[in-house]
Amino acid sequence: MRRLLVPSAVFVLLSLSAAGDHYFRDEFYYLACSHRMAWGYVDQPPLSIALLWMVRHLAGDSLLVLRVTAALASAATVALTGSIARRFGASPFGETLAMIATAVAPTLLAVGSFYSMNVLDLLLWAVAVRVLIRVLDRPATAAWLVLGLVLGLGLENKISVLWLGAGIAAGLLLTSSRRLLLTPGPWLAAVLAALLFAPHVLWQIAHGWPTLEFIRNASRGKMQTNTPLGFLSAQVLDMNPFTLPIWLGGLLALLFTPWLARYRALGISFVAVAAILVANRTSRSEYLAPAYPLLFAAGGAAIERVLTSRPLRIAAACLVIAAGALSAPLALPILPVDAYVRYSRALGVAPATEEKKDLGRLPQFFADRQGWDRFVDQVAAAVDRLSPSERARAAIFVGNYGEAGAIELLGRSRGLTAISGHNNYWLWGPAGRTGDVLLVVSRSRLAQEEKFASVELGGTVDCGDCMPYENGQSIFICRGLKAPLLPERWPSLKHYE
Repeated sequence: MRRLLVPSAVFVLLSLSAAGDHYFRDEFYYLACSHRMAWGYVDQPPLSIALLWMVRHLAGDSLLVLRVTAALASAATVALTGSIARRFGASPFGETLAMIATAVAPTLLAVGSFYSMNVLDLLLWAVAVRVLIRVLDRPATAAWLVLGLVLGLGLENKISVLWLGAGIAAGLLLTSSRRLLLTPGPWLAAVLAALLFAPHVLWQIAHGWPTLEFIRNASRGKMQTNTPLGFLSAQVLDMNPFTLPIWLGGLLALLFTPWLARYRALGISFVAVAAILVANRTSRSEYLAPAYPLLFAAGGAAIERVLTSRPLRIAAACLVIAAGALSAPLALPILPVDAYVRYSRALGVAPATEEKKDLGRLPQFFADRQGWDRFVDQVAAAVDRLSPSERARAAIFVGNYGEAGAIELLGRSRGLTAISGHNNYWLWGPAGRTGDVLLVVSRSRLAQEEKFASVELGGTVDCGDCMPYENGQSIFICRGLKAPLLPERWPSLKHYE
């Protein structure tokens, strides 16, 4: 147990290095959703929101609380990786190497640095793998039901757990483990997972399948097209190039070695999930991240069979740790912006995004943490130009959930009300506003003059190193919305992406 706790504790400390940073744009949205509990949302199932609701009521919604929650989930994933490695026959060295590789993988570090459904997704995939190993070792109906429970909870957290389910099915069908399909266990697991997922499916039906519309729009207009080679080569960078021998060795061991033959279905499941993502040309490279703790665990067990001498093992562990230290500033916001820019340029790493958006000097992952306090201050300054009666009935219309969520959280004490047509903010409606006084954050004055009798420039957004599409926007004070009024216009403002 102590072997599992030490690397996990180190991972918590690494993740908490981001606790003094800034809110990530998605965290504003998650907090907004947690104030409006439902069985689903346009872009996610409800589990991560329900957990945040509980955390918020127990400990508050401070940045530190969010980051501690994410760090603990990530640390549990690291610990589970060691446990899986032990089930594969790894000694303490193999367990530790597997956990270190998981802890230093840039994508896994980055996901653990803020609260989202993704950090729970990593954990639930690792739990599912651990339970599936128990099933393969000693098939029993009870173990299958636990697997169904985990998969059902996973689906209530993120629909991409369907990929894991497909991978498990492929692994069972294409290996000698197919005999298990002749027993009730896997079918009971599937039924239980479906029952747990059913409330969200019913929510989707009641709301016209918004997530399908969200996925279609994001694939067509938001996500960059990825080539199979580009997707696969990105995996090396996402997981840290120095961990490649570990996870690739783990995959080969699962697929081909006699000593892991019992777990061949797990190797096939990884290949199947990767094939699904490669076939979908708009998959982000990070979508495969939850499958890597399995490979790191198998790799830790495999590497120790090759490195039998103590000095070589120590050298290998130190090399992975050093590589992790080198890449950590690229995954965690532990450097000031100017220092980060110099560091990334020295390593030859250019700002990147997998979305169709222009970038400044920061990658999107870091830019989405910048300038929120300034943005809300500038909006509040424009609101202060209104008369008291206008402020009481005004709302701020913004283009996306990040802007709306920032105003909702950081502007709550100032009486600011944000509305938007983006994702679930559209479902939540115009907050009872008619549109007679509306502050609109936009780049187009002409578009506002076509809709309002009076349009006045109330300010300009200057959010520093935020995403360029948000910087430089105007804050228009708009009065006298021409017919129809805002509630009647609302259906046309829907923007799922």
